[in-house]
Amino acid sequence: MVEQMSGQSIEIIDLKKKFDRTPVLRRINLEVREGEFLTLLGPSGCGKSTLLRLLAGFEPANAGSIRIGGRDVSPLPPKARNIAMVFQSYALYPHMTVRANIGVPLEMSRLSFWQRQPGVALLSPGVRQIRKTMEADIDSVARQLGLEALLDRKPAQLSGGQRQRVAVGRAMVRHPAVFLMDEPLSNLDAKLRQQLREEIVDLHRRTGITFIYVTHDQTEAMAMSDRIAVMEGGEIRQCDTPEKVYDAPDYLSVARFVGTTAINEMPVEIRSGAVLVNGSPLQLRLSGIPDGAYRLAIRPERLQPAIKGMGDFSLPVEQVEFTGNEVGIRCNGAEIGAGVVRVQLRPESFARLPQGRRVGERLALQIAAEAALLFDQDGWRVISSTAPGADRHAVREVAREHFA
Repeated sequence: MVEQMSGQSIEIIDLKKKFDRTPVLRRINLEVREGEFLTLLGPSGCGKSTLLRLLAGFEPANAGSIRIGGRDVSPLPPKARNIAMVFQSYALYPHMTVRANIGVPLEMSRLSFWQRQPGVALLSPGVRQIRKTMEADIDSVARQLGLEALLDRKPAQLSGGQRQRVAVGRAMVRHPAVFLMDEPLSNLDAKLRQQLREEIVDLHRRTGITFIYVTHDQTEAMAMSDRIAVMEGGEIRQCDTPEKVYDAPDYLSVARFVGTTAINEMPVEIRSGAVLVNGSPLQLRLSGIPDGAYRLAIRPERLQPAIKGMGDFSLPVEQVEFTGNEVGIRCNGAEIGAGVVRVQLRPESFARLPQGRRVGERLALQIAAEAALLFDQDGWRVISSTAPGADRHAVREVAREHFA
């Protein structure tokens, strides 16, 4: 039964891919643990869907290897890799019923060409028994996905969410060791997307199959994944838990990409541990970092109003947005070379502000050391020797060693 499935580990070693002379994947190294839910996250064109196609065997690599469950599958065709893939377009057969669509992989794997011919089951007890087993497997998958009442319908009679479930069911029925999902929810509305997101996570939990999920939607990635591999320009910039990718991004581009509201950035100088903005020192100190020019970044929800107005700087408020569970404040950061500066507060915190609640007022802000992210001129994060969790190794060296 589906609940007894188990996933397999995946090891990607020095994988490269070019189309003509254009590199699409640049030496990808990645380990996916057995039964893990790993998401490939990145903007369009970063190579995440290409990587998925190489894993499935739809495209050959120019260099490197892929191991699934310890076995090198690089030379194997898709059908020999024990992988199931769910596409963005669902790829259902419009002339077939839901039952027939789900059963297609079983037809192809369990029956020979002549056994699939009409009427053969009437003449062969063996074929009848195979088909009986196939029907039981289809019914089992349909029950898990809530499709029992839809088995006799055709795709045109289904909603977008129902068609997505059929596509998932067709993949599940093969009992794969690895699920590949290429932006499966991108064609759905927001409410249905959240519902199916929860269903996919529940499916992963119940089956224990290894999932590799591709999306450009960071909310999906953060909510669903055990780990996230952030891709950019055909490379993996960072692979870690959602919390680490959000709170401790290794690279400035990762910090910019992850987060529903853009991260705040400002140019700073470090002088003997002091942090200066436009020549004025902040209360913030970052020890153990060489003097020089850096970029300081901080999440909007971590940039706090100053107590009694005595902060690092004050900025004029340009816009206030109330969204129910939070209030977004947009400030003009030209005075500190930051462009737009965004602050997110709980409504109760916003209500306690002495000033800065109205457009035109100035909002005093302060930066806490534990919330500040510092990046060098190449975009790599650097860590203060006194910061919580500092290990005395620059992030750039650790990351380069891991992903080189």
